[in-house]
Amino acid sequence: MPQASANNITIEYESFGSPSDPTILLIMGLGMQMIAWPEQFCVELASRGFRVVRYDNRDTGFSTKFDGAKAPGVASLIFRSMLRLPIRVPYTLGDMADDAAGLLDALDVQSGHIVGASMGGMIAQNLAASHPRRVRSLTSVMSTSGHRSLPGADPLVSRHLFRTRPTGNDREAVIAHNMRTIELIGSPAYPVDPETRREMVSISFDRAYYPAGFTRHVAAIVKDGDRRSRLNTITAPTLVIHGREDPLVPLAGGIDTAKHIPGAQLEIIDGMGHNFPVELWPQIIDMITDHARHSAANEESPGSHNGIP
Repeated sequence: MPQASANNITIEYESFGSPSDPTILLIMGLGMQMIAWPEQFCVELASRGFRVVRYDNRDTGFSTKFDGAKAPGVASLIFRSMLRLPIRVPYTLGDMADDAAGLLDALDVQSGHIVGASMGGMIAQNLAASHPRRVRSLTSVMSTSGHRSLPGADPLVSRHLFRTRPTGNDREAVIAHNMRTIELIGSPAYPVDPETRREMVSISFDRAYYPAGFTRHVAAIVKDGDRRSRLNTITAPTLVIHGREDPLVPLAGGIDTAKHIPGAQLEIIDGMGHNFPVELWPQIIDMITDHARHSAANEESPGSHNGIP
């Protein structure tokens, strides 16, 4: 797959559709590689008349790894955050937003429709706040504003993700753990069968297993903190999509995100957890592409000031 030099790092990416079509940039979440945006999902998005780009965030997949960069442990991060003590991290979500802007530069894309999932939604929010002219529309999926008053993940999910992660590179142990992750955070109305879960996590492990990136991503999330003041400055037309049954980032996070972005539209999907069930692809793809088209139409209307000329 192609690579781009952006923001002083190397980013692995993949493009679907015609380069002449409007660009949808997909940003994935915590510790996840770009293949967490399924290829067929990207193909179907592109079939609606868009160029779709997915990429590996820094510290995942085949993008630049920050080997040797130390991040505080999860317990230390939470403790220091609660006491409002300084947190030193290798990089921030703002840096990761700059990565996305740099990738747009490398692709010669002046502005794109930005879609971020989970931590990717946080990155997309930062991008829209700090690089407003690069964002034609923003879609924040199963993400949050980061305010400390919001409910956290289901305790069972938190214990699984942060206390029982396998150490080392034991393939079967990692696969079993990640299969359980998908089960715990998935959509209650659309369960993923064990064979499919195993195939998904096996492909990810064999492509580029890199657990150190997960810890540094967590550090960047905690460091980023409350984004409400930044959300208030976003001018891009914004769609917030959230599953009603999300056990990792509860629905309140999506509601609060939409509340603090001027004019944001909130779409709540019944039966959806913290994943993209194939049964919901048509609905989610319709939401993303309808929002992008509506935003583009508003750019062209007289008196519009939100778009890129």
